[in-house]
Amino acid sequence: MGVIVGPRVIDAGFSLMSVLLAPIPVAAGYPSPAQDYFDGRIDLNEHLIKDVTSTFVVRVTGQSMEGAGISDGDELIVNRALEPKDGSVVVAVLDGELTIKRLRVTPSGVVLEADNPKYPDIRVPAMSELTIWGVATTCLHHI
Repeated sequence: MGVIVGPRVIDAGFSLMSVLLAPIPVAAGYPSPAQDYFDGRIDLNEHLIKDVTSTFVVRVTGQSMEGAGISDGDELIVNRALEPKDGSVVVAVLDGELTIKRLRVTPSGVVLEADNPKYPDIRVPAMSELTIWGVATTCLHHI
């Protein structure tokens, strides 16, 4: 099961993080002419963090979400202030156990769906305690 290893705060101070921004998009198909310069900086906080007080990073363990592009060892940026919706990738607490799954709300009940056919979906029994801890907004995938 894709279980997280405890939530960790990104950075208590959320210091400004910026990196150089290439002036043109880089082709993933045929190469484009090389550029020898960069065009300013891009603030990663501005692009990745929408709500500093409610945003955390969690590290993923397991392969149950590989179909969603989330691999073992990746970090997810999770916003606790977002409203979970059908289809959201969420950090859920089911009967005291943390897991990362896709939330499905069906006429027959709630399902925590794995995005890997090798792993079963979890149909949440009516008597279970389910809390959606947060909604994943970005996967920091290691290549």
